[in-house]
Amino acid sequence: IEIKRSGGTPQKYDPTFKGPIYDSPLPVSPSPQICVSKCPDRYLTYLTAVGSPASLEYYRNFCTPEYKGTQKAALNVLKDRECPAMLIPSTPLARRCFPAIQAKKGVIMVGNKTTYEDGWGNHRNVTELLEGAKKANVVLETRQLAMKIFEDYTVSWYWIIIGLVIAMVASLIFIVLLRFLAGVMVWVMIVMVILVLGYGIFHCYMEYAKLKGEAGSDMSLTDLGFQTDLRVYLHLRQTWLAFLIILCVLELLIVLLLIFLRKRILIAIALIKEASRAVGHVMSSLLFPLCTFFLLCLCIAYWASTAVFLSTSNEAVYKVFNESACPFAGQTCRPETFNTSNVTKLCPDAQCLFAFYGGETAYHRYLVVLQFFNVFMFFWLANFVIALGQVTLAGAFASYYWAFKKPDDMPAFPLFSAFGRALRYHTGSLAFGSLILAIVQVIRVILEYLDHRLKAAENKFAKFLLSCLKCCFWCLEKFLKFLNRNAYIMIAIYGTNFCTSARNAFFLLMRNIIRVAVLDKVTDFLFFLGKLLIVGSVGILAFFFFTQRIKLVQDTAPPLNYYWVPILTVIVGSYLIAHGFFSVYGMCVDTLFLCFCEDLERNDGSPERPYYMSPELSEILLKGHLEPSKSADSQG
Repeated sequence: IEIKRSGGTPQKYDPTFKGPIYDSPLPVSPSPQICVSKCPDRYLTYLTAVGSPASLEYYRNFCTPEYKGTQKAALNVLKDRECPAMLIPSTPLARRCFPAIQAKKGVIMVGNKTTYEDGWGNHRNVTELLEGAKKANVVLETRQLAMKIFEDYTVSWYWIIIGLVIAMVASLIFIVLLRFLAGVMVWVMIVMVILVLGYGIFHCYMEYAKLKGEAGSDMSLTDLGFQTDLRVYLHLRQTWLAFLIILCVLELLIVLLLIFLRKRILIAIALIKEASRAVGHVMSSLLFPLCTFFLLCLCIAYWASTAVFLSTSNEAVYKVFNESACPFAGQTCRPETFNTSNVTKLCPDAQCLFAFYGGETAYHRYLVVLQFFNVFMFFWLANFVIALGQVTLAGAFASYYWAFKKPDDMPAFPLFSAFGRALRYHTGSLAFGSLILAIVQVIRVILEYLDHRLKAAENKFAKFLLSCLKCCFWCLEKFLKFLNRNAYIMIAIYGTNFCTSARNAFFLLMRNIIRVAVLDKVTDFLFFLGKLLIVGSVGILAFFFFTQRIKLVQDTAPPLNYYWVPILTVIVGSYLIAHGFFSVYGMCVDTLFLCFCEDLERNDGSPERPYYMSPELSEILLKGHLEPSKSADSQG
């Protein structure tokens, strides 16, 4: 038997070889695609089916409509691609049929058989099909996992919403109590976080001890490998040991930080109390993150829709495929006019078949560039929305600080006034600051893309250089976010442009670097403990509910494939909700802190230049632990 491709020389078929040998540089002709009611469930070759009317009737289901049965010779049927040469037991996946490969007791089988006939009278092992269907099986397992997760969401979505509502109510109650009992709530929060982590350590230890002696519990995570059913990992002692170590380290770090920062926490509590008073006079600020969230959703929708349109803007490309030598082989063609073209006259056996989706115009060649530009626009818009929210909140809280008689000298609607000023006067500054940050973020995306493409490269110097660049741009992005945040506060206070505000904010922070390290970061640490407390409490409640460990509502909990799906969803959602509430407090503290530093440098507390800070704030910040900076004394 000779097999020949255009542009190549005939090759002899070797029965021991897994397939025909092609030496032609042209692409392999794609197989015709047909729609079937169900995938094949048996091994069968066309040559075998021709000899059996019942088998041929079954085989018809997988042939093209042009198939006329045994009126045409079998070789001509296969040559014209009216029927497949062989059927293999298959399973449906994404509206396609893939070989139904499975393993039973370590033996690879397809359709409960380990061998199949290749159509030449030879019996081959199904392991020869494994390599071709390996990726398809990975997709199949992923699809099965996704379907089970989707089923869990369908039966537990309302309980997830209830959990998120509980997180929102808990965050709101915490913020309200923080308004009136800031000192008490901070210490309660610290103690509760320690207790919650302590319970987590106790629970992990009990699970670790309970699994002692059980069969298979001493297996390591590396030996187990990846499992789609994540509950398997919870039956390993090593998993609970890892959780135990992580929680112990976290508990130890928090306790040590509290011991060394106990005096600084008192100062941070005073700043939080002042922030609570400011939030109390601008209560609408607690709802402002919803506006930012809505605008971010619009940015995500714009990016996603544009990306989908770009990805689906390719055209179907058809090329000429043939069995004999043909000068037009591999060239593009149009199926509508192919039968009337000169190609069919010069090459009678040539066919115009679909090759791939793409295009050969300049637009199609630069689609990747357009996708990167779309990503850049998304980062720019998202950073602009975040900057708009930050300068709005900073303007509202700055109006509180710089009101000499609080709250009488404050505007009637400080949040709306700050939002109007930001849109009317500071849009250019916000866009410029967002642009700088977006450029750095896009560079990081490009570096990640290059790292993904160069994973198979053996050049260690290139990998080292790429890792250094990724680290440097990560640090640069963090620094720019910190600088932009303080620059927006200065924009809200003075109304200067972005560059001037960034310079003034940077040097102001450098002149008060000790206060930055003492106050700003300690309050961030306390707010993190608050978020950790809310997330941990709601997460523990969700864990006990979905694992049916609460006897009062044991029958109410829905049956789940993976109980970690709703638990993780509730934990992530609770963190986002708590972060939304505490981000307002964080912006308030940063604004008041920067205003405090500016107040110290502009005023000296005399009747001619009195401080704008509240008496409660000045009492602990000036008389207790932090003396006025030298710059303030020099100006006085």
